[in-house]
Amino acid sequence: MSNGTDENRLRTAVVIVTYNSADVLGDCLRSLTEGARGVVLADVVVADNASRDDSVGVAERAEALPITVVQTGRNAGYAAAINAGVAALDLDALDAVLVLNPDCRLRPGSLAVLAETLRPPGRGIAVPRLVNPDGTLQPSLRRQPTVRRALVEAVIGGTLAGRIGTLGELVTDPVRYEAACTAAWATGAAMLISAAAWREIGPWDESFFLYSEETEYALRAADRGWSLWYEPSAVFEHIGGDSAVNPTLAALIVVNKVRLFRRRRGRIAAAAYFLAVALGEGVRALSGRPTSRAAVAALLRPSRRLRLITPPPAS
Repeated sequence: MSNGTDENRLRTAVVIVTYNSADVLGDCLRSLTEGARGVVLADVVVADNASRDDSVGVAERAEALPITVVQTGRNAGYAAAINAGVAALDLDALDAVLVLNPDCRLRPGSLAVLAETLRPPGRGIAVPRLVNPDGTLQPSLRRQPTVRRALVEAVIGGTLAGRIGTLGELVTDPVRYEAACTAAWATGAAMLISAAAWREIGPWDESFFLYSEETEYALRAADRGWSLWYEPSAVFEHIGGDSAVNPTLAALIVVNKVRLFRRRRGRIAAAAYFLAVALGEGVRALSGRPTSRAAVAALLRPSRRLRLITPPPAS
C-alpha cells in the first residue's frame, strides 16, 4: 500500500452512467468522499443518457467532488455512455478509471485497495466484492461461457451448477469469494480499468445496448493479454435486481449472451450454445417463470429479438 503521498497514490477517475437514477445517485456520489480515500480522485464524470428525472441536477449539486456532467442526448446505452464519459477524461494523466453503476456505494478506502491490485504488470481490470444492501454476498464472478456450462445450467440450474466445481458460468459458491483470484469476467456494476489497458483495448462495444458489454470487454482484454483480478478486501454495495423481475431486461440478457457467443465462436458451437440456452429457458418457462417466457420468445422470434437489441432512436 502507498504511504499516502500524492506521488505514490494512484490517480483515478470515476465514470458513472445514469438513466433516471436520481433516487440512487446522491448516495453513490456521497460514498466517493470516503470510498476514494487513499487515491487521487482526479475526476468524477456522470454520463447521463437523457434522464427524464433530476439525475443531472443531483450530479451538479454534489459537493466536494470534481464533477463533470456529460449528456449523451439520448438513451444511448451503457457502453456508449461509458465511452462518452471516458472521452471527457485525459487518460494520459490517469492510472485507472472506475466504471460504476449509480446504485453502488463504496465502503471507506475501498477504491484504494482495488487500485493497488492493478500495479502488477498484466492486470488490466480489477473488480471488488459486491454485497447486497443487507451485507450478504452478491455473486459477481463468471467463468468462460461454453456449450457444456450452458447445458449443465439448463439441466440443473445456474445456482447449483455454480457451486459444483467449475460446471457453471456464474460462480455461486461463497467460499470462492473469500480469496483474491483471476476471473474470465465479472458483473459490470463496478470495474476498475487501468488507463494503459483502456488505451490498448479501446472503447466498449456499443452494439451491446445493455448487458454482455462487460463480458465482451473483459474477454477482449484477455485476448490482448490483460487479466481481470477479483479483490475481496475491496467491498462495494450494489442494489441491482431489475433484470431478475423485468421480463424485457431478462430477455435482453439471454439474447445478448447468445449474440456474443456466436460472435466469438464458430457456427456449430454457436448453434449448440443457442440450443442449450433455449432448452434451459424453455424448461423454466414451462414452470411459469415470466422472465424465461420472455427469453424464449426473444430467442425464437427474430422480430422480437431485433427490437430488443436495437437501441431506441434519439429523442
